[in-house]
Amino acid sequence: MRLGVEETLGALNAALGPGGPVWFKETRARHLRVRDFLAPRRALEARFGDDQVPERVVHAIVGLQGPGVAPVLSCAPTPAGLALQLRRSAVFERVLGAVAAYAAPTVPAAPGPRVVLHCPALRGSPCALRLSQLRAVLVADHLARALHAHRVSVRLVPAVRDPHMPTFLQQLRVDWPAASERAATEALRSRALAELTPARNAEALPPGALGRVYLKELVDERGRTTGYDPNLDSCLVTEDLLAVLAELQQAVQDWAEDSSLGLAAAPDAGADSCMVVHVVSCEEEFQQQKLDLVWWKLDDQAPLRQKHLVCGPVKVAGAPGTLTAPEYYELRHAQVCKASALKRGRDLAQDSAWMEIFRVLCVATIKFEMLSTAPQSQLLLALADSSISTKGTKSGTFVMYNCARLATLFEGYKCSMEQGLYPTFPPVSSLDFSLLHDEHPSPPQGEWLLLFNSILPFPDLLSQTAALPCTAPGLHITARTEMVCKFLVQLSMDFSSYYNRVHILGEPRPHLFGQMFARLQLLRAVREVLHTGLAMLGLPPLSHI
Repeated sequence: MRLGVEETLGALNAALGPGGPVWFKETRARHLRVRDFLAPRRALEARFGDDQVPERVVHAIVGLQGPGVAPVLSCAPTPAGLALQLRRSAVFERVLGAVAAYAAPTVPAAPGPRVVLHCPALRGSPCALRLSQLRAVLVADHLARALHAHRVSVRLVPAVRDPHMPTFLQQLRVDWPAASERAATEALRSRALAELTPARNAEALPPGALGRVYLKELVDERGRTTGYDPNLDSCLVTEDLLAVLAELQQAVQDWAEDSSLGLAAAPDAGADSCMVVHVVSCEEEFQQQKLDLVWWKLDDQAPLRQKHLVCGPVKVAGAPGTLTAPEYYELRHAQVCKASALKRGRDLAQDSAWMEIFRVLCVATIKFEMLSTAPQSQLLLALADSSISTKGTKSGTFVMYNCARLATLFEGYKCSMEQGLYPTFPPVSSLDFSLLHDEHPSPPQGEWLLLFNSILPFPDLLSQTAALPCTAPGLHITARTEMVCKFLVQLSMDFSSYYNRVHILGEPRPHLFGQMFARLQLLRAVREVLHTGLAMLGLPPLSHI
């Protein structure tokens, strides 16, 4: 079984006895010089009074064992609290001897609820897509990838119908189905006609409208405290609205086998086992609330759990608020091409291989900009050329640059091996991971920093990204779609710092090979984690930039 941060923290807290969690994992390099976990002094005083932690508790902590629990080297009181250090060589050996287990999501023992992800912004055309709607599309796509990776059965709605939208989504590396045929609306239309309220004062209905349904009773029934807007009063029922409902209804009722994952619908695949998550921009939420209530009013089998993941507004510094998603894409693509031409002193627009790399860099820039902020928060975009520089440590371009550096490193080893300078890579079980120690005093523990902050906690991070609070009360739901981007940026910063200070492929001397291979195995793990994280964003790894 793989070691886990959550499992280790759980065991540490349990060892202290009854009470809330006390321990936390250190992340800062200066703290990792002397400890890996800390139970703060004030928290311990609240648990044990002014007395010291009982010696028997400290002994129990040092001897901790259990599934997923990392081996402990020492636990001692310090002015900051109870400091714990792991047996780092043993952790290196366990983790780097099973890289695949740490570079992939943890598959849950039991399947979760079926999820319908509904993104209303995809019903329009690309040229009408506002930046706030683009943000909702990218959040929905990223969330779908995270859920699929955890073997959650997901349906994506709507299937896009605009002829230009599939091409634009392909440019953005968004994986979303295209429409084949429309869902039948006859049953919903019949129910709607029975529920319609006669027009008041000879109210003229617009073309395509069947009438109006009043929603006040449903709002009161659902409870205003759940998050519905108290101003919801009525909704105009149109053929387009019925088509939207019919597609959602079909996604719930006819849960087809997911051929891409080989997953069939669960035996209890009724509406109650399904959750619908509407991923909407803040401008679309009011209309979506109306649609929710109309669905419940017209369909007795509508899912009881409908949640709204509302994406905050997108503001653009120094630009008109009318910038559309395609215009934003073209701007970033032009900036990437311009930056590359300046870097290399020539225009590569006629080189198809380079143009594909530029398209990937453009999408990476956009996705990291749109997804690095929690979805419910306001997002401020800066459109300056500096956003696509490899020098800035916060951009998608910086992450892709370090992905390419890793590829170059392993290609360099391969070429040197083929020339006879280095031996072939030995079995991982024969590597001596006690040789992994940072020889440079500042910042300290570069190798441990990479393993402890990036590789070891990665499966837990992926699980948190895919976690949806299904049973939480209220209409609104939160998702941690910013976590992967932030993680990849921090991983790239830590790797870049380490790579700039430590010469990995040293002189071809036999007595240095042991440390070189241990370091290469560490960076293999970094590479695999980085590639998995990029895949969650729909981004391919790059071999050069």
